[in-house]
Amino acid sequence: MDIQVDYHQMGIDPPVDVADYDYIFVGTFTWDIGSTPDEVKDFVLEVGYKPDNVAVFGSGDTQFGGDELFCRAVDRLCTFYNSPWSGLKIEQSPRGYQERFVEQWVKGVLHDNDNRIAYESEDFRTALSQ
Repeated sequence: MDIQVDYHQMGIDPPVDVADYDYIFVGTFTWDIGSTPDEVKDFVLEVGYKPDNVAVFGSGDTQFGGDELFCRAVDRLCTFYNSPWSGLKIEQSPRGYQERFVEQWVKGVLHDNDNRIAYESEDFRTALSQ
């Protein structure tokens, strides 16, 4: 199995053509009172359409806004893109046992039987944005 991963830093790297990718993993934090960061909003505008292959992950901090606002940017992006996958929400930065959640979530997205792209494809490409 050959997987190519490209890493794109929102707000730093030049725009990418998301049509070149089988999966797009969008990473975000939640800003202010449950807001999506400007860098992420700019990325959405740069893309210019809603691809159907977007999986969203993010970090949050429950001490700012509690459960109601925890990783709200993840929820907003999943809804905006109508993502077929549940967003991954991690408290602050993943450490220890949380790293297993990240691995399981990524594997779940890649192995999703309902996805239109075969995981074993020779030309499989993934974009990571954070």
